[in-house]
Amino acid sequence: MTSRERVLRTVNFQETDRAPIDLGAMKASGICVKAYNQLKARIGLSTRTRIWDPKFMIACVEEEVQRRFHADVVPLDVTSAVADGQSDGEWIPQTLYEGAEGLLPPGTAIGVDAEGRWVLLDRDGKETSYRMPREGYYFDDISFNQPDAGINPAAFKPLSGFSDEQLQALQARGKFLYDNTEYALLGWGGGVCFLGLSLVTDRRSNVTMGLPSEWMVMLLTEKETCHAMMDQAVEASIKCLTQLHQAVGDYCFAWGIAADDSGSQRGEIISPELWGEMIKPHYAKLCAWIHSHTRWKVFLHSCGSVYHLIPHLIEAGVDILNPIQTSAANMEPERLKKEFGGKIVFWGGGCDTQHVLPKATPAEIREHVKERLDIFKPGGGYVFNQVHNIQPNVPAENIIAMLEAAYEYGGYGAGRSGL
Repeated sequence: MTSRERVLRTVNFQETDRAPIDLGAMKASGICVKAYNQLKARIGLSTRTRIWDPKFMIACVEEEVQRRFHADVVPLDVTSAVADGQSDGEWIPQTLYEGAEGLLPPGTAIGVDAEGRWVLLDRDGKETSYRMPREGYYFDDISFNQPDAGINPAAFKPLSGFSDEQLQALQARGKFLYDNTEYALLGWGGGVCFLGLSLVTDRRSNVTMGLPSEWMVMLLTEKETCHAMMDQAVEASIKCLTQLHQAVGDYCFAWGIAADDSGSQRGEIISPELWGEMIKPHYAKLCAWIHSHTRWKVFLHSCGSVYHLIPHLIEAGVDILNPIQTSAANMEPERLKKEFGGKIVFWGGGCDTQHVLPKATPAEIREHVKERLDIFKPGGGYVFNQVHNIQPNVPAENIIAMLEAAYEYGGYGAGRSGL
């Protein structure tokens, strides 16, 4: 069975030979550069790492690593399609703080601010709000530390289309991957984010219009305005998705509509009732358009404790939920599988990245992964992935133990494994 066939059956709640494995099919299901470089060194791979997302230092997972660990899904991301098609010589060499060499996407520029921190520069060479302290792992957005200037609905201009260069690059990349590999392709880009900064940011100029705290207040006090802004966001997303579908069609099995973190460690960020009243109708509109105009499944990323939102997500038309943060309140694997199994695909939750992956022994990790697979995989509807990205401080032997266990214990049927 090919990876593509395996994933398609799984997202339609059919058992296959084994549960599919994801390593890096989106920017929240991958691996940070430092951990990835150590993993490559351990398996004898000496290539320079492409840095998919400089802000969060997420690595591009290479074909050799995909094959070594039996991964089944690869990304098709409109925001990186142009860079993906360029040679390593066009990417920008950068020595990272830990001394490893990495390649930044073409056009990326890094400066040093007055405090000695790295700072991402815009196309004009001016400092953005993203800073990385010495010995840091990520670029932090320090705009969160600035006074809240307030949200101006009149200035809200959501992204409503892509350049011909982006679409042509995406189409070429999608065709190449579809025709020359057996991977399932997960599409991303052009969706919405109702709770995060994507809604309150002019994504073309990257100028913040306000902070999430003010948006939360507006959901209670200015409901008509919020509905109007979200409707505007959905209409803009439909325009984007129309372009994207024309470019790649059925190369992709699913499209990611949002990275919309709706939960904290202890519970939902807003009440499920308010979410159902204010947010759900707009997701429902977008999901309905996708289901009626494409063959894509709808993929949603939402961190934290979102247990009480899952019924709303299902009713709105979300097909796939990631990252399944099982260490958060009310997100116990057995509970999720019992109540929502067969209704929404679980993509993640295969290894706890807060308490297990960075701290346990390889043997403990193998047992942990086996327990998770035994819970999630029956009846299909489960893709193995750790909870969010593998962090920089995770030992290579732990990553190997997790991925090898996902393959070994992922098989369906009595006595069967993925081997």
